[in-house]
Amino acid sequence: MTQRIKLDCRGIWKIYGDDPGGFLARHGDKPSLGQFAQAGMVGAVRNTSVSVMEGEIFVIMGLSGSGKSTLVRCLSRLIEPTAGEVYFEGRNLLEMSEAELIDLRRRKMGMVFQHFALLPHLSVLENAAFPLEIQGVDRRTREARAREMIETVGLQGREDYYPRQLSGGQQQRVGIARSLVVEPDLWFLDEPFSALDPLIRREMQDEFLRLQSLLHKTIVFITHDFDEAIRLADRIAVMKEGVIEQIATPEELVLHPATAYVEDFTRHIPRAKVVRLHSIMSAGVPAAAYAGELPGTMTVAEAADQVEAASAPFKVLDEAGVAMGTVASRAVIDVMIGRTMT
Repeated sequence: MTQRIKLDCRGIWKIYGDDPGGFLARHGDKPSLGQFAQAGMVGAVRNTSVSVMEGEIFVIMGLSGSGKSTLVRCLSRLIEPTAGEVYFEGRNLLEMSEAELIDLRRRKMGMVFQHFALLPHLSVLENAAFPLEIQGVDRRTREARAREMIETVGLQGREDYYPRQLSGGQQQRVGIARSLVVEPDLWFLDEPFSALDPLIRREMQDEFLRLQSLLHKTIVFITHDFDEAIRLADRIAVMKEGVIEQIATPEELVLHPATAYVEDFTRHIPRAKVVRLHSIMSAGVPAAAYAGELPGTMTVAEAADQVEAASAPFKVLDEAGVAMGTVASRAVIDVMIGRTMT
């Protein structure tokens, strides 16, 4: 079944400087970095088009200054693009009035940022319920919904705590609960875990994946950490200097980089973390003895111990559970040691 486009941006520009619209009109859709510098302009996002599918985790990544946060703020219209179009469920956000946009953000969009921005004088319950209070929802209803979300993120029993009484990971969970309380159709997360220490960050990634398995949100997630991106993403957009270099699955990015920059960006990522069994299997299932069955979507790293320890190959199954090929230890070892795949 074909996925529906939830968010569609076309030809987005965000230029900082004196008269950015005039600069773009003078130079067309391909001004060079030299022309930007000569005019004293900064092309934070340059002629970018992205389609985010319903229910997917779409990760935007790049180094600091690549334009990823600026792009997401354009997609949510927290900042005004210099040019382009942004469609959410078929409606152009750039044609909405301020009142329409505010109502859309309150009812359809959730946002979580790196800095938790909790209100220090409000309890966990009050912070989580705050968006519904802004909407004018009665106290009983909003607190019931907030309690439900607090339980969903694993903070039940801490409803009466204040932010200062929580760890960094717990504060971020409150931020997540607050963003989910309005039941958003589209969820923006801008480096939400980067301020956390590595162990808590890993736990929050686990929690995030658990929530997504329950809620099936459409998510735009920003990170500069490729390990985080390949763990979470259905697809990844790699940005450089305001331009998207490539949009692909994690596996496609590593195996088939579209540009030298993407190749360099992914060079040190262990292939076993992203290569899936369906990519290394031998097609067909001849009559033979097998050690067992494994899903084709399983990564080599996840399957390595089982496959290497077995004396016979494994059947590789498609999403319907039908055998489509086999994988043996030799293929797994080739990936693990970095041998070129054919």
